[in-house]
Amino acid sequence: MDNTKKDELLLIQLILMFQTAALQHMGKLKNPISDKIEQDLPQAQISIDILDMLHNKMKTNLTPEEERMFTTVLQELKLNYVDEVGKAQKSPPEPPSSDQPQTSAPTS
Repeated sequence: MDNTKKDELLLIQLILMFQTAALQHMGKLKNPISDKIEQDLPQAQISIDILDMLHNKMKTNLTPEEERMFTTVLQELKLNYVDEVGKAQKSPPEPPSSDQPQTSAPTS
């Protein structure tokens, strides 16, 4: 395998790695370590921002296929992120868990 082809494959792997991380942090995929759906929107935003930065820095050096991959992945992630932020803003705050004692305001 020549270096150009190897570099293309490595770039695709890098894009997919950040895409997967962002989707996991948005709660769209299970965390493979905890085997649970978890949501951490600030971390999802960081993964998207890193991909966006890489795309902007590399724009003049990308093949048409790499450009298409970046554009498609970023568009998909940004739309999903906006959707998840909207859901998070609409959902009511979670009640305190039952295993922690609840404190009530003193009555006079």
